[in-house]
Amino acid sequence: MIAGMFEQEFVAYMIFGLILNFLFSILFGLYLTKNIGLKEMMESKGEKQQSILVSLSLFIPFAKMAITLYRVVILQIFFLNKGYSHKEFWMYITHAQKQN
Repeated sequence: MIAGMFEQEFVAYMIFGLILNFLFSILFGLYLTKNIGLKEMMESKGEKQQSILVSLSLFIPFAKMAITLYRVVILQIFFLNKGYSHKEFWMYITHAQKQN
């Protein structure tokens, strides 16, 4: 048993969580593409690497979906509500932040 579930149930939750993650990720990507433009997104993409925790969240059911929804919340609350653009959010997500 894993986390109080049989292995088959746990794997089923993982697969369902990944399907939801891909759905939300694709919809979020389409939304950003509509507002920024695919060509501009490709030209302005940075080289920021995802943290190891984001990569490991693949093995926790619904964690990747929660991370995608967290990014949507960051876009809405900290960027759009404060007057920033979708492109500034894209730069924040894809470029490494410089430390002082």
